[in-house]
Amino acid sequence: MSAVPRSDKPAGRFRRMFDRLSSSQEDLESEELREDTKTTGCTRIGDCRDRQIVTVTGTLRTVTLRPRAGVPALEAELFDGSAALDVVWLGRRSITGIEPGRKLIASGRISLSRGRRVLFNPKYELRPLGRE
Repeated sequence: MSAVPRSDKPAGRFRRMFDRLSSSQEDLESEELREDTKTTGCTRIGDCRDRQIVTVTGTLRTVTLRPRAGVPALEAELFDGSAALDVVWLGRRSITGIEPGRKLIASGRISLSRGRRVLFNPKYELRPLGRE
């Protein structure tokens, strides 16, 4: 028997196929999002620190209208497979194309609010719908 743990060995074609078949849909989507982050050259959300200027990509999980201090604010949760962050557009009730399931790239300065990463009024680019 080999002294190298199974996880350190390179995965063969059969092992990769078995892992994909035995993984949950959420795990597969998370892996796909992590790969997308690598290919676009964006920062992983899980690696973002407070006050850092970043460009991140992912899928919008939720979109809600939640007033902040009496001002309308459109909030969305962006997930990239490593972690999630809240994207907030202050003064907006809706934005065409910002909907759950939509992929986007967002740039701005990360801040922490109540222990969660937040990106206020980011520059953003909507990704095409469907397979790219």
